[in-house]
Amino acid sequence: MKTGFISKLGSLVLASALLAPLGTAQANTTLESEFDRAFVSPSSVKKALPKVSVKPLAKPVAAADSKAKALVQTTKKLDVRPNQPTVRRFVPYGQPRSFASDFEARLYNAADGSNGRIGVAVIDLGTGRTVSVLGDTPFPMASTSKIAVASTFLDGVDKGKWTLDDKFPLMIPVGSARFSGSKAPVRPGEMLTARRLIELALINSSNPATDALLAAVGGPAAVNRWIKTTGVEGMRIDRDIATLVRDDGEFDPARTVDLRDSATPVAMAQLLSGLFQGQWLSQRSRAFLLGTMERCVTGKRRMRALLPSDARIAHKTGTLNNTASDVGIIQAPDGHAYAVAIYVTGQGGKPNRDARIASIARTIYQANESHQGGSAQLSASR
Repeated sequence: MKTGFISKLGSLVLASALLAPLGTAQANTTLESEFDRAFVSPSSVKKALPKVSVKPLAKPVAAADSKAKALVQTTKKLDVRPNQPTVRRFVPYGQPRSFASDFEARLYNAADGSNGRIGVAVIDLGTGRTVSVLGDTPFPMASTSKIAVASTFLDGVDKGKWTLDDKFPLMIPVGSARFSGSKAPVRPGEMLTARRLIELALINSSNPATDALLAAVGGPAAVNRWIKTTGVEGMRIDRDIATLVRDDGEFDPARTVDLRDSATPVAMAQLLSGLFQGQWLSQRSRAFLLGTMERCVTGKRRMRALLPSDARIAHKTGTLNNTASDVGIIQAPDGHAYAVAIYVTGQGGKPNRDARIASIARTIYQANESHQGGSAQLSASR
């Protein structure tokens, strides 16, 4: 069965307005821009300092006593951040002994994560067939989580809880030390309509706009409840974006698996597939969501980079310390469409991660029908 994309929404005037700077709304407010700032290299965790003992002098000297007292007074044990119970070491399996199709072999080679770990899931939206590499392994969602946040809000619109014309304040981050609390402080900013907030979150990857929507729906717990109603397993949101960015770099995603704010590639592809097929949102909300994702301006060197100009793509990128991702719907001119989720860690730097995403997307697009008959899972992790 052939499937088609919904038509693009809005006039050229609206599209131009979306790309125009919004001052506070867009200045250095995306995970992509934050990645290139202070959170790229994880800060070393401070170790506890040994206690200092001062031996008494046979004949106390005033100056020596003063120095000793000062040393004792200013030296104290520093707290060491405890290990997160949600974190485990990544242990990969070896290469599969055989492949069910040539497409699986090519996809596995394109997603070789020997310099990190790479997860991919592809769902053929015509047949429902799924092929994946590390498809059941959690990866950092980064900004790809904004799809779930926007969908949760749109579900509320469908149920009459609020409208796209209701206004909510941007949630602007307030400077705070890393790990200084379970939630980074934010302050209310400019009041914008929900429609504009969703556009900023999905087109420009605005973090304050996303946190505004997150606050409106009731926080991460509300998004997790909506995800549960979809039946998609393997996806969770634990923190708002301000906290996620502030505490980024605590663990290396190329070597560890952190369940917080993560999704398996298969879970994300299933979410995209259901949204595309109109399973959980009204036709109007579905059209607005996918039409907005089709106007995404981030990640020009990722999924879109090596696809032909007549390929259609509605997607969302994500970037954090040592990880990059791109997820969305790819459609050929003949109408054949795929839900694709690509998560890449390591690979020696951001340009290399972007290049791997582009190569994997091209491999998927060029496969056409050669992947039919494939297995459900190529490899997994313990």
